Amino acid sequence: MSPTRSRARSSQVRQQAFPFAAIVGQEEMKLALILNVIDPRIGGVLVMGHRGTGKSTTVRALAEVLPSIERVRDDPYNRTPTEVIAEEQPRVGRRRMKPEELEIETLPVPVVDLPLGATEDRVCGTIDIEQALTSGVKAFEPGLLAQANRGFLYIDEVNLLDDHLVDVLLDVAASGRNVVEREGIGIRHPARFVLVGSGNPEEGELRPQLLDRFGLYARILTITDLEARVEIVRRRRAFDDDPAGFFRRWNRSQRALQRNIVAARERLPGVVLPEEVLIDIARLCMQLDIDGHRGELTITRTAQAYAALQGEETVSRDHVRAIVGLALRHRLRKDPLETLDPGEKIERELARVFGEDQAD
Repeated sequence: MSPTRSRARSSQVRQQAFPFAAIVGQEEMKLALILNVIDPRIGGVLVMGHRGTGKSTTVRALAEVLPSIERVRDDPYNRTPTEVIAEEQPRVGRRRMKPEELEIETLPVPVVDLPLGATEDRVCGTIDIEQALTSGVKAFEPGLLAQANRGFLYIDEVNLLDDHLVDVLLDVAASGRNVVEREGIGIRHPARFVLVGSGNPEEGELRPQLLDRFGLYARILTITDLEARVEIVRRRRAFDDDPAGFFRRWNRSQRALQRNIVAARERLPGVVLPEEVLIDIARLCMQLDIDGHRGELTITRTAQAYAALQGEETVSRDHVRAIVGLALRHRLRKDPLETLDPGEKIERELARVFGEDQAD
């Protein structure tokens, strides 16, 4: 049997979403999402803001500009051929199969919604009851974490999520693997995803353990510019009247954005972080009393992704200044007597750190 490698376009049909490039305003949220596409190691995005400001629309629109991925055909965990060979070691007779012998399909990057009322079995996976009753075989039915592997897991109203699901997400996000023990069956599968949450802070605070796991925090406010508000309504009405036609009008902008993202991902490994900029970042986190070291790690990764998006090969202070609020806003210690806005506090310390170096 000669090695063959066939490719098939996924038959999965996604409901038409509002074009990402057509969204008016909310630049901070859009930038945070794009940076996580460029480097998923940043750790996800938490989007908090007023109701009706387009948080869910923007996250779901992101799927249309993401580069496609390849997986082994019909694999429930979206694994690459190399991963399947390493984990399952499929054979042809006595010979172990090679990656190029597996059938490949191309599909959009998965963007999976996690409903607030979802059970742990729905999220993590459970026993396939139908197969157990019909054939007497205990089989595993993958959950939402399996579907989200190599993609995005989106939680709307994340601050209302049940505590037991928060614990599950913390464990999986830390390890990158989901472990399920059900009825004598033990399953381990990859679950590496970008966690995206949105919510209204007026409806409750997020648990500190989960809050710290989000790499970036985007704060969304209602747009007060009259022309922008009118344009939002105009575009939404046009989309509702003719979704396909509206999407075609924005197709060129969508493709241009996708090309920029692909180019930034290719450029990212070569982006250099100078030692003096790293020292600035560490000093800033120290002066802001940031707990742990996730702050520095997140800033460095985000600044490199931002530099790659800007077409630069070296991280500068301007790149750090542009993204530091996203990376540190939710990591500041809360002081009930503090009257200074977190963003203003970060800007003040940032100017002080950079100013000290310039004075030296």
